[in-house]
Amino acid sequence: MSGEHSGSLPVRIEQDVVLARQLARKLASDCGMRLVDLTKLVTAVSELARNTVVYGGGGDMDWQVLEEAGRTGVRLLFRDEGPGIADLKLALTDGWTSGNGLGLGLTGARRLVDEFELDTVPGEGTRVTITRWI
Repeated sequence: MSGEHSGSLPVRIEQDVVLARQLARKLASDCGMRLVDLTKLVTAVSELARNTVVYGGGGDMDWQVLEEAGRTGVRLLFRDEGPGIADLKLALTDGWTSGNGLGLGLTGARRLVDEFELDTVPGEGTRVTITRWI
């Protein structure tokens, strides 16, 4: 695999969560990611894609296959224009979940990846970027 590959996938309905998982699995597999790391990435994608649909009112998952400094990785950005996260501190509290989804919450998703960035503005939406390196 040479160069950088990227694209975008709509994440607007429950079926799109399945498509996001499948795409993440394929990207990770094509990069040669080990099964345990691939599974962690796909689990994080499940949580974040479902959050995009349920809380964000739908959005998109932008994806990139990265090659930097001799390593390969998969970077995914979940973005929506929903209400944003009103209480970010609470949302990032270990073990806190709204009760929907896998129950991992944002902190669970964060632990499953190598890099995690969250940017949210109440009334404007949320952007969560995750990266898993091989």
